[in-house]
Amino acid sequence: MNRAAGILLPVTSLPSRYGIGGFSQSAYDFIDWLEGAGQSCWQILPLGPTGYGDSPYQSFSTFAGNPYFISLEELIKEGTLTEEECEEADFGAHENAVDYEKLYKNRYPLLRKAYERSRISENPAYQKYVEENGWWLSDYALFMAVKERFDGAPWTQWAEDIRRRFGYAMDYYRRELYYDIEFQQYLQFQFFRQWQRLKEYANSHGVQIIGDIPIYVAMDSVDVWAHPELFQLDENGKPLAVAGCPPDGFSADGQLWGNPLYRWEYHRETGYDWWLSRMQYCFRLYDVVRIDHFRGFDEYYAIPFGAENAVGGRWEKGPGLELFTRMKECLGAHEVIAEDLGYVTDSVRKLVCDTGFPGMKVLEFAFDSRDTGSASDYLPHNYPENSVAYTGTHDNETITGWFGSITQKERIQARQYLSDRHTPGRLLYRSFIALIMRSAARLCIIPLQDYLGYDNKSRINRPSTLGDNWKWRVTSEELSGELKEEIQAVTERYGRKK
Repeated sequence: MNRAAGILLPVTSLPSRYGIGGFSQSAYDFIDWLEGAGQSCWQILPLGPTGYGDSPYQSFSTFAGNPYFISLEELIKEGTLTEEECEEADFGAHENAVDYEKLYKNRYPLLRKAYERSRISENPAYQKYVEENGWWLSDYALFMAVKERFDGAPWTQWAEDIRRRFGYAMDYYRRELYYDIEFQQYLQFQFFRQWQRLKEYANSHGVQIIGDIPIYVAMDSVDVWAHPELFQLDENGKPLAVAGCPPDGFSADGQLWGNPLYRWEYHRETGYDWWLSRMQYCFRLYDVVRIDHFRGFDEYYAIPFGAENAVGGRWEKGPGLELFTRMKECLGAHEVIAEDLGYVTDSVRKLVCDTGFPGMKVLEFAFDSRDTGSASDYLPHNYPENSVAYTGTHDNETITGWFGSITQKERIQARQYLSDRHTPGRLLYRSFIALIMRSAARLCIIPLQDYLGYDNKSRINRPSTLGDNWKWRVTSEELSGELKEEIQAVTERYGRKK
């Protein structure tokens, strides 16, 4: 890839008539807008179905897609829904925010209605999809149907026979929940058919899709229920230890994520088959794959299950380069971005270097007085060519919000670096964007909120909090021709226009 630029925007944040961004015409319009702005890439967040907390990094499946993204307009065209039915549903009153509770209550009944009218079992394309994807789809559809039968409870709270996947229980629920299972398969068929069409459109307009996968899976997922042997669990299915991050300058107690940890020795014995399947599937979905928390492949932080915080955890060795060597042998060369942020050791740096994957450079980390040891790595003049530069990520403040929240000493330091003592802080976002755009990094990704100059009211996620995350949405009016021309100009100015 030559010098290039792209925009970070979750699919959920796209404009939409029906409460959440998805694969409707607005997504195609956004791709046209990206093309007009000279952008080569659209970076999104994980596409999996979400549960409690609405985080795309805590999904019910590492392979399934989020039914919320299915275009209702497309179902109207197919004749399985009417426009009146969709307009009557209450998806929330705010076009700038997702209301997940109303989506859950009102979107699924519409999707179920579309399924019941679809006569999907007679569709040859559906039959082919189910046959080709049965290796993951069969367990997923059953998992979601049984979860609904148990009122949404985590699988660890189901009746013992189905929780432990006894043969007679599996047979019973497959018969008992036949149409619920078929409904789940129908949702996945619609999701992936619509997604593939959108991706093909993006590629035909010169826009690559950068996907995003979490290193870990959620405890309440079909991955853990169907394949407990892959994870560090006891004989009753409870985790022996869980994932997180140690205490640092940002959090005295560290971060307790709660995801089950992998049994890496088992993965090694199987030739990393599960990981090969996962990555091969991702390379079908995306042009480039960003792997979250890449340092966990070098060493991962293991916290005893039941601990109140992350203080008592310890570092354990991960699979290291062996996994990625195996991946290249079996799958060939593919484009990957290593999210190598956080506590980075020399061994992590070596792993990223040995894989050849570009790492990430985040401008907001460059002026952090609490972390003087690595801050210079994030100063734009130090960015290597084989890296991806960001003003911030989905987990960070917006660049405008960040400048307003840092200390006076840090603001002075940032202004000195910019050689700009006079521009009002609320307008400095353009200078910060230009700063990383002219760096040596081959690829530069800017969150859309930063191009808009928005403060932290438009932030996507505040780690370790619940309730206000993953909600922000942009309107069609905000995606203006004027903004497109402004982005196109700065992209061309620094040799990144496609």
